[in-house]
Amino acid sequence: MTDSHDLPPPAAPQPAPAPAPASVPTSVNVSADLSRLEYVLAQVTGELMRERRHERRWRLFTRLAWFGLAVAVAWGLVSQRGGHASTPNGPHTALVEVRGEISADSEASAENLVSALRSAFEDKNSKAVVLRINSPGGSPVQAGIVNDEIRRLKALHQKKVYAVVEDVCASGAYYIAVAADEIYVDKASTVGSIGVLMDGFGFTGLMQKVGVERRLITAGENKGMLDPYSPMPEKQRAYAQAMVDQIHRQFIKVVKDGRGARLHETPETFSGLFWNGEQAVDQGLADHYGNLDYVAREVVKAEDVIDYTLQENVAERLAKRFGASMGAGAVHELETAHALH
Repeated sequence: MTDSHDLPPPAAPQPAPAPAPASVPTSVNVSADLSRLEYVLAQVTGELMRERRHERRWRLFTRLAWFGLAVAVAWGLVSQRGGHASTPNGPHTALVEVRGEISADSEASAENLVSALRSAFEDKNSKAVVLRINSPGGSPVQAGIVNDEIRRLKALHQKKVYAVVEDVCASGAYYIAVAADEIYVDKASTVGSIGVLMDGFGFTGLMQKVGVERRLITAGENKGMLDPYSPMPEKQRAYAQAMVDQIHRQFIKVVKDGRGARLHETPETFSGLFWNGEQAVDQGLADHYGNLDYVAREVVKAEDVIDYTLQENVAERLAKRFGASMGAGAVHELETAHALH
């Protein structure tokens, strides 16, 4: 039996091992995520700010443009009274310009010329009316309207009319000039071309060569008359020629009525030829040499010249341009908005 004192003392209890700490990641990718978010927010904010600035600029431009247009309209209405540049205060020579092609949609249209002529004749201070002509001609209808109105106004107001030719007075322009009491030219002016033409093209031979067939359906045998892609039957050609000849006879009568015994008619007078100013005076197509200043000073005896020619209204021109620019701006805005979406 063993003595208890001989036993070794009991071992002290060992503490339980502490649990291993959880592993902590060495780096967190939070900063990269925040950077991407900040970048997206910055892009959205910048785009919104740009749109706001663009809208503000466009509103400011629109307001300024409307204000400018209103000022231009007011200025045009105040400064352009009666269609001519200044209001005459005493005896003067009234001027009406006939420039460029004579047609319904040009500055030398019957509407514009007749309006200017009426203003010139009706002014009590105008001593006579001068037509300053530089035109190759144009529509016989427009020229005929002006010729008739000049004759009517001369009889109504008992005022003389003088035509002053600069470079060219041909065809329809000469149709107008013969309504004047006298025609003044420069020695090198071009005068005449008393004739009528009807022009066009025919492509039937070319179409046959390239194998193109013209398919024209009409109701009425002459509805396709003068069609450039179809042959011209002799009957239609004769009809067109007769119509041109009739207009030519009208032109000849107007010239003879206007020039009277002063005209030295030759076989070439009404052939469509034209002459220089010196030849025109010799043949009685014109009366004398002279320019506007000479006629106003020496013939009319009223050296002051007032221009009654209708001018394009500045306000109307600005309005047209403003409208075009506004339309272009609106289209640009719509295209920009569509691209953003």
